[in-house]
Amino acid sequence: MIRYKCSLLVVDDEPSILDTLKIFLGSEFDVLTADCADSAQKHFASREIDIVLTDQKMPRVSGGQLLEWVKEHSPKTIRLMMTGFAELEETINAINKSQVFRFILKPWNSDHLLEALRTAAKTFVLERSHEQLLDELRQLNDRLREMNLELENRVAERTRALEEAYHDLEHKNKMLEKLALTDPLTNLPNRRAMDRLAEREMRRRERFAGALAIAIIDVDHFKQINDKHLLPGGDKVLIDLARCLSHSVRTVDFLGRIGGEEFMVIAPETDLEGAVVLAERIRSTVEKTQFTYKADVVDVRVSIGFAIAPAGIETDFETIKDLAAAALSEAKKTGRNKCVFRIVPKLPFERAG
Repeated sequence: MIRYKCSLLVVDDEPSILDTLKIFLGSEFDVLTADCADSAQKHFASREIDIVLTDQKMPRVSGGQLLEWVKEHSPKTIRLMMTGFAELEETINAINKSQVFRFILKPWNSDHLLEALRTAAKTFVLERSHEQLLDELRQLNDRLREMNLELENRVAERTRALEEAYHDLEHKNKMLEKLALTDPLTNLPNRRAMDRLAEREMRRRERFAGALAIAIIDVDHFKQINDKHLLPGGDKVLIDLARCLSHSVRTVDFLGRIGGEEFMVIAPETDLEGAVVLAERIRSTVEKTQFTYKADVVDVRVSIGFAIAPAGIETDFETIKDLAAAALSEAKKTGRNKCVFRIVPKLPFERAG
């Protein structure tokens, strides 16, 4: 097993001392040297330092001030100080401020110095091992808490491996389900999600005999936009339009992209009058919004086909959706940038843009 070799930064303004200590300590430590606080700080900026040994008396920035800086910027570094008797009072003050691990009197005894540094290295390695162990224990505790929550009400003999596999599979299934129900371009519900929402609203409508309206919205002349601005420009228009439509519908409505340049709105508890107000708000908001791609203004208009199932009329989602599609087709054929309404099972009602 290879023993970890601690990095040791020796700071002293006397080059001869630095050279001596580098040779003396090089076999046991990865020794770096610095002749002033600025040079020492550069070492800290470039790599991790396990132990720092500094002389107290240095020009401009004292060893105590340097160790105070180390405590703030690299608190895990073990800090030692060399000092003479004449500096003892300020050294003690520095120890109190920067929490020095040990101070060594000059001129030092080689054996005492080496023993102090070995003790510092052991302390550093133990503290690092302790931190790693605590981190592993925290991770284990977090995992155990998750397992306890998931294993509650389950058969006691289920193994940890089976539970982890189940949890992982459950997470992936949720992610897949979300991806399967979300349009990746606009982040709106996709066609499958809108079909599910519509069926849910149809069941609710059956229970409470309420009205329901469904709109299909299509961008006018979208092919021209794509031809002029290419796919990136068309995609940006759809993203911006999705945001515009989201601001136009009510909080109770459901908005989704059902393919290409087509969007759908499911409007619960909405009769013809409410559908007219909602459709016109959507159409006029889009018309007033300035869409841009790069430096160009893009003229965006929409046609809307709205189908309304009044309260008390029996129908199904496909019928309402087909009526909305027929209303949209009529809006396209009769001028675009308009809303056309159809009532189940009545004739179309039209409102020009």
